[in-house]
Amino acid sequence: MCFSKKLGLWAFGIVTLVAAVQAAEPARGHLERIAASKIMRVCIWPDYYSITYRNPKTQQLSGIDIDLARELGKDLGVSVEFVDSSFAKLIDDVTQDRCDLAMFAIGITPLRAEKLRFTKPHLASDIYAIASKSNRRIKEWDDIDKAGSVVAVAKGTLHEPVMKQLLKAAQLLVLDTPFARENEVQAGRADVFMTDYPYSQRFLVNAEWARLVAPPSPLHITPYAYAMKPGDDHWHTRVERFVSDIKRDGRLMSAARRYKLEPIVAP
Repeated sequence: MCFSKKLGLWAFGIVTLVAAVQAAEPARGHLERIAASKIMRVCIWPDYYSITYRNPKTQQLSGIDIDLARELGKDLGVSVEFVDSSFAKLIDDVTQDRCDLAMFAIGITPLRAEKLRFTKPHLASDIYAIASKSNRRIKEWDDIDKAGSVVAVAKGTLHEPVMKQLLKAAQLLVLDTPFARENEVQAGRADVFMTDYPYSQRFLVNAEWARLVAPPSPLHITPYAYAMKPGDDHWHTRVERFVSDIKRDGRLMSAARRYKLEPIVAP
C-alpha cells in the first residue's frame, strides 16, 4: 500500500475515533457551563417596568426579576450577565443559547410552552388597558371593543394572541419597537394599549397623561414563570428548586413588596 493511501486511512481513523469519543461524552449542561465560566447569562426585556427595567438616564437595571436573578447568581456562586431580549425575540434567544435562562415574568402561553420549558409560576396577572386622560371614547372596559376603537399591543407579548381572539369590532394594532404602543396612545392614534399589572402600576406613576382601564371581572389571568431551553433536566431542576426556595424563605415576597407587586405573587 502506498504511503499516501496509508496516511489517508490513518487520518480517517483519527477523525472516526475523535467523533466516537465526542459522541460518547455527554453534552455539557448549563449548570456545568455556568460553574466553569462563573457567569450565568439571563435574558431580560429592559423596557418592563417593575420586572426588568433599565433606566434610560442612569442605565441602571431594577425590578423584581433583576433582584431575583442576582439572588440565583448568589445561590450558584456566580455573577449574572444580563442579555437584552424581548417577547418577540424570546424563543429564538433561549433556544439558540444566547442566555441560560429568561427571567422577565414570562407568561406561560400554549405557543411558548411548545418551544420553551418553564418553571413553576412565581407571579400571575390579568390584562389591563391604558388610555389617555383626554380620550373621550374609552370610559370603561366595555367601550374598548367597539367600531372605530384602536387597541395597541406589543408584538410577541401574550396580549397579541389574546386580543386577536377577544376583539370583535375594534382594530388591533401590533407594534414592534420600544414604547411604540405607549406613544400611539399618547399621540391619540390608538385609544388604549394592553398591558399587565406590573407594567401598568409603574407606568401610571411616571405618565401623568395616562389612566388605567380595568376589566370589571377577571378576564385572562396568566401565570408568569422563568423559561429555558428544553432538554436540560439538571438545569431545570436547579431553577425549580430556586423558585421553591424563594417562595419558602420570603425572598420572593420581599422583592414583590419592593416593587408593589404583592397582589400578583403566585402561591
